[in-house]
Amino acid sequence: MLTRKQYELLRFIHERLKESGVPPSFEEMKEALDLRSKSGIHRLITALEERGFIRRLPNRARALEVIRLPDAAAPGLGNSRRGFSPNVIEGSLGRVRAPVTEDDATRPIAVPVMGRIAAGTPISAIQNRSHTIHVPPEMLTTGEHFALEVRGDSMIEAGIFEGDLALIRKSDTADTGDIVVALVDDEEATLKRLRKKGMSVALEAANPAYETRIFGPDRVRIQGKLVGIFRRY
Repeated sequence: MLTRKQYELLRFIHERLKESGVPPSFEEMKEALDLRSKSGIHRLITALEERGFIRRLPNRARALEVIRLPDAAAPGLGNSRRGFSPNVIEGSLGRVRAPVTEDDATRPIAVPVMGRIAAGTPISAIQNRSHTIHVPPEMLTTGEHFALEVRGDSMIEAGIFEGDLALIRKSDTADTGDIVVALVDDEEATLKRLRKKGMSVALEAANPAYETRIFGPDRVRIQGKLVGIFRRY
């Protein structure tokens, strides 16, 4: 599964190669995707290369080759609303329903693990479902849930450590003080505490080694709220 920006960049490179046989420059890619810096393009290209969609040819400037295109469009394409919206629930997977019997009320619920989330430097985090975990129903609220593996140490003072599995309730809204999965500029995902300051949105770490990042409201999309942590010893 690709994020919207990854899909847009892959299609742009593919179409340019079909038209001229020459891949676009980083500046052209930045303008086409309406990004603020070329560093965002570097991250997207690296993500596409890691997922096997493109290949960088050695010893040649601007040399990119599209190996394959995704079987389906990226999430969110075709919708009027921009932003990443992972399709993480199939049927009742990860969804809490009213119990039918007493056994149903205590039976663990399967929740999909959807890749990694950065508690540190933001990364493109949400991937295809890798596996599922079984969660006691009392740990879940109503709605749809998914889990992400934590990478980094920016939330250690909130009790969230590298290697933990963060249990997330899917939501596009959150209150000040909530720990959220936030998507920045439609390309970077991070796990941080949300602070709303007037018209600005602050993503606050729980580690003094990391600075609070402040954005305009149009740059941050809430993907879900933290409801629990799983840890192996």
